[in-house]
Amino acid sequence: MYRLLIVDDEEIITEALYEVFNQSMSDELDICKAYSANEALNWLARTRVDIVLTDIRMPGMSGLELMEEIRMFWPRCRVVFLTGYSEFEYAYQAIQRLNVRYLLKTEGYSKVTQTVQEVIQEINTENQMYNLLQQSQEQIDMIKFLEQGEYFRHLLHDSYSTDELQDLLVLEFEGLNIDLDAKVPVVLVLGHLSYPFEVAYVERSEMFSLTRAIWNSFMVDQINCVTLVDKHGDLLWLLQTSEQTDEKFSNHLIRYLEGTLELIQQACLESLSVSISFTISGSACGWSEIAKQYDRLRQLQKMKIGDGISLIQIDRNEKTNISNFNEGYRLGPKMEVLSAHLDAGRSDNFFTCFNEVTQQSLRNGDLVQRSVETYYSIALMLLSHINRYNLQHSIGDYSKLMRFDEHMSIKEAFQYLQLLAERMFKHKSLDERDRSTMIIEKICRFIQEHLSEDLSLVRLAELYYFNPSYLSRFFKQEHGIKLSEYIDESRARKAKELLCNGDLKVRDVALLVGYEAAHSFTRFFKKATGMTPQEYRDSIIVEC
Repeated sequence: MYRLLIVDDEEIITEALYEVFNQSMSDELDICKAYSANEALNWLARTRVDIVLTDIRMPGMSGLELMEEIRMFWPRCRVVFLTGYSEFEYAYQAIQRLNVRYLLKTEGYSKVTQTVQEVIQEINTENQMYNLLQQSQEQIDMIKFLEQGEYFRHLLHDSYSTDELQDLLVLEFEGLNIDLDAKVPVVLVLGHLSYPFEVAYVERSEMFSLTRAIWNSFMVDQINCVTLVDKHGDLLWLLQTSEQTDEKFSNHLIRYLEGTLELIQQACLESLSVSISFTISGSACGWSEIAKQYDRLRQLQKMKIGDGISLIQIDRNEKTNISNFNEGYRLGPKMEVLSAHLDAGRSDNFFTCFNEVTQQSLRNGDLVQRSVETYYSIALMLLSHINRYNLQHSIGDYSKLMRFDEHMSIKEAFQYLQLLAERMFKHKSLDERDRSTMIIEKICRFIQEHLSEDLSLVRLAELYYFNPSYLSRFFKQEHGIKLSEYIDESRARKAKELLCNGDLKVRDVALLVGYEAAHSFTRFFKKATGMTPQEYRDSIIVEC
C-alpha cells in the first residue's frame, strides 16, 4: 500500500481532497493530510511518503521549497503540484524536476484522482521485476557478491582491536572494491526470508539473488551498501551514506530505511510470493563493533520471527531491567506449579501458567539467555514426566526437546513445548485466545476510548508496533472490515449517543468524535446515517 500526503493551507480544499481519495482509493492508498508545509514535514520525518499532493503557494514555505525538503527525506517520492493559471510560470520550475507533475486547480477532482492513479502506475511499473535484472550486470555483481560475502563473514567472526582493524580494512576494502569507508561507522540490516521448507537449495539461491535485485532497485544513490548471506542463511546488508549525501538525509537514514524496507517487503511478496522480515541497527556502529551488533540483531530476530508477520524491528539497544525479571518471575516455583498441574491433569491451569512464564520471557526481548533458561527448565520438567509415566511411545517424536538450537526462533521453541504438552494432555487446542485477536481487541478498545484524537493508520501502527501497510491488511483479515470503516462506524455510533444530549452543540459533538471542521462532520454523519446531525437530533425529539 502506498502513502499519499495531501498538503494545502486552505482547510476546505484539504478536507475535500481527503474525502475524495478516501472514498475512491482507500484500498490502494493510506491517505494523510497536512494544513501547512511544517505539518507536512512532521509527516515526512515520521513515516515513508510515496506521493505528495500539494498546493504550490503556501504561507511560510512554498510548494517548491517543500519539494526540496521531500527530496531530503524520501528521494523516490512523487510530487503533484496544484496551481492556478496565474502561477504557471512558477509551476514551470517544478515540472523540470524528475518525478514531479502539476495540475490546475480548475481541472476538478476526477483529473486529480486520474493523475494520482497514473503516478501509482508509474511506481508499479518501475518496481516490476523485468526492469530490475540486467543479465550482464548480474554476473558481475554475483562474482563481487561471493568475494565480498566470504570476506565479511570472516570479519564478523574474528575480533580485532580498533587501531589494527582500521588500517587493515582500508587496504582490504580497496583490494576487494568494497564501496564502503573503513573510517566511517556502518549500519547493519539483517533480513530473514520465509519460504516453505521443501524449497530446494537452487530455488533459495535464486530467491536470494532476486531479493538482492529488489533491494538494489529501492536503494538510492545516497546509500552505499554491501550484501552477503550469513552462515545461518539470512541476508545481511552493511550500509553507509555516500560522501556527497546531505547531513539531513544522513540523520534521517534509519527512518528512511524503515519506510523503504516496507516497500521491499511488498515487492518481495508480490514478485516472489515470499515474505521477508528485517532487523535494523538503531544507529551506526564502528567497524570493531560490527560482530557485537550483528549478534544483537540475530538475538532480536530470534525473538520475533515465527510470528507469521513480516516485521521491521529496530535495535534500540535499550537496557532491560534484569532485576524486575528476577524478582517477578523466579523459575523454580513456576516449574513446581507447572509440574503439579501436569501431575493432576489440570490442563487449563497448566497452560495458563505456561503462557505466563513464556510470555514474560518473550517480553524481555533482549535477554535471550533468560529465554533459553526458561526453555530448558520447562523441557526438563516435561522430560521428567515423560519418563515417569512411560509416555515415550504415546506422544510421538520428541527428539528436539533437549535441542534448543534446532528451533528457528525462541517463539517456535516455546510453541514446540506447548505442542508436546498438548500431546501429553491429549488435548489438541488451548483455551487461550489467539494473540492476533487480542491485539485487534486492544486496537478496537483504543479507538473507542480516543475517538476525538488522531486515529490515522500511521499513529495506530506506531502505538502497536506494526508496519502501517501490514496493520491495514491484518485488521481487515481479523475483523472482517477495513480499519477506516470500523473507525467511521465507531464515530457515527458515538455521535448518535452524544446528539441525544441536548446541552451539546453540534460543533461540540464534532470535536468529541474527531472532526475539527463542523462541515466535514456534517458530511460524514449524513453519509453514515442519511440525515444531518440536526435532522437526527430533531427526529429523536419527535419520537420522544
